[in-house]
Amino acid sequence: MKNILEVKNVSKQYASHRALNDVSITVPQGSIYGLLGPNGAGKTSLIRIITQITGADEGEVFFNGEILQPKHIYEIGYLPEERGLYKKMEVGEQLLYFAQLKGMSRNDAMLKLKDWVEKFEIKSWWKKKVEELSKGMQQKIQFIATILHQPKLIILDEPFSGFDPINASIVTQEILKLKEQGSSIIFSTHRMESVEQLCDYIALINQSKKVLEGSVKDIRNQFKPNIFDLEYTGSMLQLNNNFELLDTQLFDHNRKSSSIKINNGSTPNELLNLAIHQVEIKSFSEQIPSMQDIFIKVVSENSKDVLVR
Repeated sequence: MKNILEVKNVSKQYASHRALNDVSITVPQGSIYGLLGPNGAGKTSLIRIITQITGADEGEVFFNGEILQPKHIYEIGYLPEERGLYKKMEVGEQLLYFAQLKGMSRNDAMLKLKDWVEKFEIKSWWKKKVEELSKGMQQKIQFIATILHQPKLIILDEPFSGFDPINASIVTQEILKLKEQGSSIIFSTHRMESVEQLCDYIALINQSKKVLEGSVKDIRNQFKPNIFDLEYTGSMLQLNNNFELLDTQLFDHNRKSSSIKINNGSTPNELLNLAIHQVEIKSFSEQIPSMQDIFIKVVSENSKDVLVR
């Protein structure tokens, strides 16, 4: 698979603060790539290097197979977490202005804006100044400004900030459409449910270093605790040393649910075979960790390692 972006061994120092320390990430073309980490981890510093707002002290960045150059800025769209709009400027003129900064003609921008104006129902806002709009309305304007020139790489930093659930759903669908149309998207957020819904790959940065990277599917499999939930009726399960009973909940009509950890290289089939001779099984499922669980676990363990060192 071709990569739209490769960051290789990038470091960045601000006075006495090490913002990035030998960070490398690879963003496959046509994917949604989650850039995760706690506040102050280094995500924004990395984004600013990719968008050429600042430069790296060490390392290299490659865009679509070429070393990152000023010309590539026209192929990148960036929605920052903080608002980047001119408050006293009218919405329509502002959108046209940003489009022309990205190399679009005024006529081409107007044609594309007609579709977005209808899609986001913002026709009545065209002549309003940005300062008259709500936070969510401003975020819609900024989203359109980010993607109007159809960039190859779109960087979205907390794109759902200020949105109610309905508008968050609308923007989510538009992000998925952009991916279908061939855009590659870097998605920085603290909303782990959005990561699970949207992202194909993730990188987790903590304390200036990359501590985790891979596909969402592979990472969730990597962190599986080997615990299974068994729902059944009958007497209490009698387990051998290969299985550890963690918890049992009692329901009506002699129905129970037990969480069981499999140890010593045993298999789910062996657990089922043991249980099927004792109880009537109603359901059997594996506990798969959420991205929220993984995020907390990795950041906590990484922070402990730093303290120990």
